[in-house]
Amino acid sequence: PGTAYNPLFIYGGVGVGKTHLMQAIGHGLIKNGERSVLFCSGEEFTNDLVEAIRFKSTEKVRAKYRRVKLLLIDDVQFIAGKPSVQEEFFHTFNAIQKEGGQVVMTSDKPPDEISRLEERLRSRFGAGLIVDIGPADFELRAAILLIKAKQREYDLPMEAAQTIAANIEGVRELQGFLSKLETEEKVRNKKLSLDEIKQLLEVK
Repeated sequence: PGTAYNPLFIYGGVGVGKTHLMQAIGHGLIKNGERSVLFCSGEEFTNDLVEAIRFKSTEKVRAKYRRVKLLLIDDVQFIAGKPSVQEEFFHTFNAIQKEGGQVVMTSDKPPDEISRLEERLRSRFGAGLIVDIGPADFELRAAILLIKAKQREYDLPMEAAQTIAANIEGVRELQGFLSKLETEEKVRNKKLSLDEIKQLLEVK
């Protein structure tokens, strides 16, 4: 932490696992004995600063964010277009890096595509490693379904998993459909055929 890939900027669409991956980084450091880890969203950072300005307690907020070894900011694009918040984040970012700390951020877009983001922040965000997390491909979607089904102790045939994966792209939606399928079979009290699964998927 604080040396290679600092900052680490992870971006991608909804449901691709950005937050999950970032939290895993935090858990990894905690497991290795690091206690000074802070996870928050861009919205939470903004709200904390607004409250600090309101109650004249900015030093308290600065102490909360600037003294950590690892700062994890989810949906950092939320601070764009808010001059005071961006100003505070800029100084927080610099303070953490100066002390050898690590900053990890997630966003729905790469830094150069976040509108109304100050140029100095755009430059800082791009100075480390930028990682694009793309959507899961067909094979990965099918594998995820089979893994989730096994965790639930639910028997999902390979052909069914592949049919579902071919028709649903989002990982969250895959899990939602798996729940729907499991519930449907409990209600009907029977295993659904591939044709019946296609009907649930509304595949013609």
